[in-house]
Amino acid sequence: MQKVINVLAIASTVVSTAVVGSGLYVYVNRASIIDGVKSQVMDAVTGSLGGFGAAGGALPIGSPDLAPPADQAAAPSAGLGLPAPNNPF
Repeated sequence: MQKVINVLAIASTVVSTAVVGSGLYVYVNRASIIDGVKSQVMDAVTGSLGGFGAAGGALPIGSPDLAPPADQAAAPSAGLGLPAPNNPF
């Protein structure tokens, strides 16, 4: 029984050391980790812009997908699917 307890104690020590070591590594290198994530996000955002991002291309003209449908143009709250508030007065 003592050998099982010793094995569990050693395993617990190894896991605790790994957790503390990982936390210390992240704490010490937090600035470089943040900079790396920022650069990956900026690359993903500028890459998704395609030809009209930082390259200086023009935006497309006449984008019909940005215009609301004709039946929703008259009633702006109809597009949200929310009920109109009642007038208490």
